[in-house]
Amino acid sequence: MLSARSEVQVDTEEVRVTQWRLAPGSATGHHIHEMDYVIVPVTSGEMTIVAPDGTRAKTQLGAGKSYFRKAGVEHDVLNETSTEIVFLEVELKP
Repeated sequence: MLSARSEVQVDTEEVRVTQWRLAPGSATGHHIHEMDYVIVPVTSGEMTIVAPDGTRAKTQLGAGKSYFRKAGVEHDVLNETSTEIVFLEVELKP
């Protein structure tokens, strides 16, 4: 599996904004979110979320339809589609 590309766009005492680009067949890699965060999809598409126990779930993204998650989320994010997925991750620093 290919690695997703990330680019930190903003990093201040209050917030870090990272753009994620998942080409077809790529993944973020298993990780734990250390901070509360907001995902802002730039493109619409379908992501596959893999939990630590291997459970897989499909999630639909809608361009501009943001969602919030609390710190502690643990997963891998995969693009098993034929089109690139792009989203912004806005981490809220304590």
